[in-house]
Order: sequence, then C-alpha cells, then structure tokens
Amino acid sequence: MKKSNLFLFSILLAGSLFVSSCSDDDDDPVVNDPVTTTPSIVDLATGTDDLNMLEAALVRADLVSALQGDGPFTVFAPTNDAFQKLLDSNPNWNSIDDIDVDVLKSVLLFHVVSGNVKSGDLTDGYVSTLSTGPNDKAISLKIQVSGGVKFNNSASPSKVDVAASNGVVHIIDAVMMPPSVVDIALGNENFSSLVAALTRSDLSADFVGTLSGDGPFTVFAPTNAAFQALLDSNPDWNTLADIPVATLEAVLSYHVVNMANVQSAELTDAQEITTLGGKLTVDLDTGAQLLTSSDQRADIIITDVQGTNGVIHVVNTVLLP
Repeated sequence: MKKSNLFLFSILLAGSLFVSSCSDDDDDPVVNDPVTTTPSIVDLATGTDDLNMLEAALVRADLVSALQGDGPFTVFAPTNDAFQKLLDSNPNWNSIDDIDVDVLKSVLLFHVVSGNVKSGDLTDGYVSTLSTGPNDKAISLKIQVSGGVKFNNSASPSKVDVAASNGVVHIIDAVMMPPSVVDIALGNENFSSLVAALTRSDLSADFVGTLSGDGPFTVFAPTNAAFQALLDSNPDWNTLADIPVATLEAVLSYHVVNMANVQSAELTDAQEITTLGGKLTVDLDTGAQLLTSSDQRADIIITDVQGTNGVIHVVNTVLLP
C-alpha cells in the first residue's frame, strides 16, 4: 500500500474510533438517567385510589379528553367519600351511572376553573367556573378563605396544590352543586337581611318559590348594610318586621327582573330596565349606578354572580319604587 493511502486509512480509522467513543459516552446518561414526567389532571385522577369515582364520573360525562387539554385548569377534585355522600342524597342514585349525564357534566364542570390557581392565590369572593347557566354564562363559585377555607359553602380542602402537567388539583371533601340565585343568596352572609325579607312569613308573594324556578332572573341584591340604612331612614322601623307588608313586597319586587339574564357587559348608559315592581334606569357616567323612580342613586358594587337560573348584581342601597 502506498504511503499516502496508508496515511489516509489511519486518519479514517482514528476518526471512526473517536466517533464510536463519543457515541458510547453520550448514550450512557440516557440509559442510566430515567425520564420523569408530571402527570396530567386525568392521570392524577386515574392514579389516585381516592379519586376513582371522580374518574368514573369524568368518563360518563365524556370530559376526559377536555381535561387532557393544555389548560391550564384548576380542578377541585371530590374524593370517593364525597361522591358517595352525593349518591346517598338521592334515593334514585345508587351509582354514578344513575345520575343524568347532563346534570353530571354540569356538576363536574362546576369543579373546574380556567388558570393555574394555587391555594395561596385564593381570596374571598366569586370565581367563574366552566359550568354554564342561562345564555351560556359561566356559573360562579364562592370562595371563602377568612375563617377557614370553604368552597361553595359546602366543601373543604383535604389536600391542595397537587401539581399536574396541565394545571393544579385541590382535593375536597364534598361534591359541589351549581347554585341557583336563591342558593347564592342563602350562602352569602352579606345577604342575610335580604333572605329574611324574602322569607317573611306574612308575605302574600312566594318570592323564594318564584326565584327557585327556571327563570332566568336578574336580581339586584342589597347588602345587610343597605337594609340597615333603610331601617334607619324611618324612626318607626327597628327591624324588618316593622315594615308594612305591602311596602316590603313592592320593594322586593323592584329588585327582580323576570325572564332575563342581564350581565354587566349588557348594561348601557340610560338603559331602562323593567323589574317586577317598576322601571330602573342605568347610569354609567360615574361608575355603574341605578336610578330609581324615587330619585335614588344606587351603586352596583359587585357584578355578574351567575347562578343556574339567573344572575345577581350586588347594590349598596335598597331600591325604592
């Protein structure tokens, strides 16, 4: 072999050995260092014994693929005991399969919030869930942090901030049912005076029964402070029982719009709203306000608390027709 060819062969052989050596070194870490991945929300439900009934519910409601999406999602995940309590609450429900699919889907979506909401991000108030009410508006979930964490006034967390590849899971001890406007009022301590007024025994109108119907309804809900200001306006009124029944019924009717789910984005300046007790006018010049036929100005201080059969806007004044 000529010297030039021998020299070239030596170079090629050395290069081959160098590449082979490098390849072996590069392969070793892959073999010896197993890859770990964070499970998805669905994987967590599938791989957690105490969430077996949640997994079955997701399958029945055809929500598995939705919760395998990119998200991120925040899921409040009820335990098996929580689902068993739900089944025990209805004599016709012996298993998950006995729950109407549409009802089950609405309930499960009420446990899902868009975004990655960690426990440290929670504050008192309402958040929008993926469950929908009239006009496909997102139903509101009440969050209570002060005085102990509660969700929807019924569920407490047993484990929080379980990380998933597409969100976060908080494990809870109750299945939460999407609320009606009546449930929202009953579940908020700031509406205790409103609830007392609506349930006064001598009323001729069944406000609770009406507002428990299909609706939809738009309710302007005065706070306890608003009712106290009303009582303070008349020296003869020390409690709600002192307000003449006809007056109270007229006032309560003035806070309800029938057959409409009017969210704040649908309010326009100078818009007239027809309630069961008369007309209100919207004024957006200096914030969201309602003008009454008795020349009051009431601020809308919280908007769009959505229920299954209507929406609530919180006002700081009892509206007088």
